[in-house]
Amino acid sequence: MQPTVIIPTFWTRRKSRGSERSSTHFDHPTTVGDTALLQACLRSLEGVRGLGRVVIIVAAAGENTANSAEDSVRELLDDMPGIDSFVFGPAAMGSLHRRFEQLEFADVVDGVNLTSYGGARNTGLVVAAVLGSEAIVFIDDDEIVDDPDYLLRAMESLGEVDQKGRPMLAKTGFYRDTSGACATAGPTPWTDMFWRQNEYYDRAIGLVAKPPRLKPTTLGFGGCMALHRDMYCNVPFDPWAIRGEDIDYVIDVRMHGGDMYLDSEWSLIHRPPAPGSQAQLFRHDVYRFIYMHRKLEFAKSQVDLRQVTPESLMPYPGPLVDASIGWRARVTALLRALGGTERGAYFKTATKVVPEAQEYARDTCERYFAFQRRWPMLTDRLWKDIALDSLFSGERRVDRGALTGRFPVIRAD
Repeated sequence: MQPTVIIPTFWTRRKSRGSERSSTHFDHPTTVGDTALLQACLRSLEGVRGLGRVVIIVAAAGENTANSAEDSVRELLDDMPGIDSFVFGPAAMGSLHRRFEQLEFADVVDGVNLTSYGGARNTGLVVAAVLGSEAIVFIDDDEIVDDPDYLLRAMESLGEVDQKGRPMLAKTGFYRDTSGACATAGPTPWTDMFWRQNEYYDRAIGLVAKPPRLKPTTLGFGGCMALHRDMYCNVPFDPWAIRGEDIDYVIDVRMHGGDMYLDSEWSLIHRPPAPGSQAQLFRHDVYRFIYMHRKLEFAKSQVDLRQVTPESLMPYPGPLVDASIGWRARVTALLRALGGTERGAYFKTATKVVPEAQEYARDTCERYFAFQRRWPMLTDRLWKDIALDSLFSGERRVDRGALTGRFPVIRAD
């Protein structure tokens, strides 16, 4: 199989142009005009064997930002004629959503978007289905592929069965830092004595090198992930997960009867910029883990889902998605407020954000399950869709200034 490579990119305006940065949930969006990270990522792909179509998803908090970012990405790719690329931005999204409506899938429009991590990844899955891709590989724009056989390793064993006869339809590699070492989270500060996210994560990372090479895992690295058609056409990402959509996807895969497999011989270099605010990152993690816990609880009432427990997600993220997550978040926020900077933001998290996150989880988590049940029907209807194929294959390009047309009715034989 020659996979379709999907690169989600997340953008923001320049800081001097307003407050759009604060309205997005993206950890470290790229400022429009600064394409250095993406350029390095794409250049690293030029020497990769078996490289086929590369789809770049342009996501942003606002459409104007995404339009500007899309123009920057297109200009960048003009200097890389050796890469068979397709840039997906707001104009293409408008066409896609109108096609959803025509096919009577207007109810899933909210789950395929350019404003959330999960929504952007779902956009890539839809593009792959339209292109008829048997497999996809996600790479993030802040990564470097330093192995010419990277895609060949990605496809090894994908679609086969393991020693217990279980199909391996989803696999993940792992991240290395710029020195080539396995990337870890580092020590746990005293303020996190009841949180210990770094410690739990590093314990899970410690299992990477242990045999066998391919093994079921609780980890998912969204920038080093391969999905078989039989997986991505049945299980979408959760667009309502604030962040950590890759770990969340591991849970979703399990709920629907599968497993994510970790390949200890598959990796790439990760170079994430530092987040602008540790307090904001923690706030998003509070939303993230409370939401995950609620999903696990809600799934218990669904007879068609495999039950996934926090104990089965050890060492990470298990301790952070059990019933203790609420008080852990409150206490940790207070300790951080006492022991560091951004005290006001942490105090607000303890007093206001935790209950807000719990309300968000209660009101939102069941939306994913309704969305997922429609997903296989959607991808089946869009598989090699005639109306979208010429757009997604690059044969035609949408003019952002003339988005008034409708797709002609196409009837199946």
